Amino acid sequence: MIGEPELRQGFVQPELAAEFPELALAYTEVDGSPRRSPEGVRERLRIASDRFTGGRAVQMRQQPIPWAYRVFFRHIGIDPDEQRTPIEAIAVERMRAGHFRSQGLVEDALLLGTLETGVPVLAFDAADVDGGLGLRLAAAGEALDDRRPLTDGQIVVADGRGPLAVLFGDAGARGSIRRSTERIVLAALRVAGVPPVSVEEALWTAAETVSTGQP
Repeated sequence: MIGEPELRQGFVQPELAAEFPELALAYTEVDGSPRRSPEGVRERLRIASDRFTGGRAVQMRQQPIPWAYRVFFRHIGIDPDEQRTPIEAIAVERMRAGHFRSQGLVEDALLLGTLETGVPVLAFDAADVDGGLGLRLAAAGEALDDRRPLTDGQIVVADGRGPLAVLFGDAGARGSIRRSTERIVLAALRVAGVPPVSVEEALWTAAETVSTGQP
């Protein structure tokens, strides 16, 4: 990648902002499509696997950024001991599999961005995103893809057309990365206790990974 990607700040519905003053969604858009990760990315995963020991996994949840997402989970009614935060889910999978297995370029970019910062990173097909991204509460009667009803008051990642994903939950078909994807919107969530620079680093890491894997 040449230079750093332009980061944008997503909207946060006033009701959410009042309850969670530091809640934010930053995002950027890069050229990218799903493909097999190049050797350089797979090598980064191997190095990360070697560094991510069992002791680190055990201690990780007590570190400030992972802990901040555990606290936020509880504030929105999710038990982080039952539904793991993104970074803890990555740690558990590393312990289960014995290494970080390459899942493809986009998936690997999200993993590396989250692993290196503790900040969860999401990806959407830019062609499906209508206007800017942001966070809001689902309205009564809304659904993902008009088939999966949402609970009134669920926090969703949305654009001008409607919800794209439930925060830390299901994602809709609209916005999903597919073979025809040519540009990708990467988004990272900030909660109280997470420095803005960590969010920026997560997006830069993911964006650089996607870009270096393009032909």
